[in-house]
Amino acid sequence: RHRDGAEAFSRSDPHLRRLASQPLVWRSPLLDELPRTEPGIYTLGGARQIGKTTLLKQWMQLLLEKRRRPDRIAYLTGELIGDHHALVRLVQEELEAAPGSGPSYLVVDEITYVSGWQRGVKFLADAGLLDRSVLILTGSDLSVISEARTQLPGRRGRAERVDYHLHPLTFTESCGLRGVLAAEERRVLERGSTRAVKALPGDAWDRLELALERYLIHGGFLTAMNDLEDSGKLRPATLATYSDWIRGDVLRRGKGEVYLREVLGAVDRRLGSQVTWNALSRDLSIDHPATVADYVHLLEAMDALFVQPALREDRLAAAPKKARKVVPCDPFILHAIRSWLRPTAAPHEETVVPLVEDPERSGPLVEACVAAHARRHFPTYTIKAAGEVDVAIVHRDRFWPIEVKWRSQPHPKDLRQIAKYRDGGIAAPVRERREIGGVPVRPLPWVLARLGAGRWP
Repeated sequence: RHRDGAEAFSRSDPHLRRLASQPLVWRSPLLDELPRTEPGIYTLGGARQIGKTTLLKQWMQLLLEKRRRPDRIAYLTGELIGDHHALVRLVQEELEAAPGSGPSYLVVDEITYVSGWQRGVKFLADAGLLDRSVLILTGSDLSVISEARTQLPGRRGRAERVDYHLHPLTFTESCGLRGVLAAEERRVLERGSTRAVKALPGDAWDRLELALERYLIHGGFLTAMNDLEDSGKLRPATLATYSDWIRGDVLRRGKGEVYLREVLGAVDRRLGSQVTWNALSRDLSIDHPATVADYVHLLEAMDALFVQPALREDRLAAAPKKARKVVPCDPFILHAIRSWLRPTAAPHEETVVPLVEDPERSGPLVEACVAAHARRHFPTYTIKAAGEVDVAIVHRDRFWPIEVKWRSQPHPKDLRQIAKYRDGGIAAPVRERREIGGVPVRPLPWVLARLGAGRWP
């Protein structure tokens, strides 16, 4: 449909049409970073339902607006391509049919559905068929990025960046989209010091605090944000769609639904706690710790969870023998998982809201948000010594420990471990920087904004 022109494409394409009908329409910064002219093999990874297909349709529309020939642009879906032989044939047909000169633009969405896709792409590259083409491969399994790196060496092109990861919106991105923050207020949060942030007006802090509570419900998933904007709650169908994708992808990889339910239940119960695979397996019917690890690593590849290892402080690296945390990549993912584990007719009212309003359970959810924002830009760990530290990032050849407090105010007796570190700090629901027991306490919205923008301290 894009071959009828940009305007017709925006009207007729189902993804673009659906996006335009939503109360909140997001334009990802990645749209300006995706390739325009440099031939190469590029990858785009990210969780299910995060908006990868919509992003690529927006990219195609942008190409059309930049006067790229529509008959040199092609979109294929891997879900309908049986194997690498069919992939090679289809790509060859598109390239041969493309008239004129200049780069061709090809998208193969959900390439991981294509059996042996790596061999097909390798053949196309070695045969010189992609020398003048921008080929973008997407996958909801992040293995599409790692496999392209290892199995297509020297064939990706000359661009400095060839791998892209579409994350959920950060806290400040969601605030900007909803109009909670003006552009200048967002710049102050992301780039300013705690002293500069202190100058924000009081009503800005009121807005930020309400927005953070709301972010704990919708996270960075645009569909969930639009649910709240449109109806004031997460729709059961939205939660079910995401949990069904998790189950479907796990089953497609030969894993069992019963074990998946057990592992996800254990992750939910131990949210915010450090665990070992042995300890998890003892609580489940799964016999071997390696099986538990396999399921967790599969969910990690699907961008649903991530493993936050313990920090070996002397080497600024993971301590593989120590307990680690298993963390949801976004609050909405946790709500979707819990709504599947505990089915109810009203999941928003009976599952989501009670979790967010429970001080004991919402605290670990806020810790997960801080860790998820940090890991986008920094190696991210947890610390377990005489006491625990929630998040530790490695930056500038040092580690920076962060203790997260939410509903309860921090007290000196709870901060014995964080107080041992010169660079330690506390993220808490305060409006200006202060100290407790010699440990700096920073506003939680500022911490999320800085980490989400790749800046620290």
